[in-house]
Amino acid sequence: MQHNETRSVSLLSRIVNRIIVWIYSWKGWRIEGPLPKNLKKYVIAGAPHTSNWDFVFFAGATFHEKVQPNFMGKHTLFQGMMRNFMLDMGGIPIDRSAKTNAVEQVAAEFATRQELALVIACEGTRKTDGKWKSGFYNIAQAASVPIVPAFADNERMVIGFGPPMIPTGNYGEDLLTLALWFQSKIPGYERYLVLEQQARDIIAGKNDV
Repeated sequence: MQHNETRSVSLLSRIVNRIIVWIYSWKGWRIEGPLPKNLKKYVIAGAPHTSNWDFVFFAGATFHEKVQPNFMGKHTLFQGMMRNFMLDMGGIPIDRSAKTNAVEQVAAEFATRQELALVIACEGTRKTDGKWKSGFYNIAQAASVPIVPAFADNERMVIGFGPPMIPTGNYGEDLLTLALWFQSKIPGYERYLVLEQQARDIIAGKNDV
């Protein structure tokens, strides 16, 4: 339990976590490249996002790595009976109507915790052509934490984590470094090729996101 409360973990979250781990193991997924054991706080930049099952498999992989994955969620999902469950599952409530934006809210959460591994699907939607949103990068910069790239190869049923990257402030160059790492894991994958082109366009001043 990674939030700042002292209480028992809910029965529902324990059941759901056991189901997630069982599905992950039953499907035969394996890890290729572990999470860095020396880091306590980081952003996991995951791609591609092709299915609602992505969270299940990533959660199963992080469980085997003994890491609680955290995720951002609309604050209204953390109300009533769902509140404890969402917190236990690693949820971080984000209030879009607050004076501070989502990046600032998550950066503040990093500052108050001893450990936080925030999983972000950088493409933002399953229907993307492969271009990434910059939120993951802005959060890592604001929180002064590294970015750990993570890929999922559905054909081989492999999830892998890469070397931590400290954001330099040069988004285009850093994005290109990430794109080339992802391509080394699934060569020729169309979405990763689109990501590389996005990075090169940003470097060339043709695109700023």
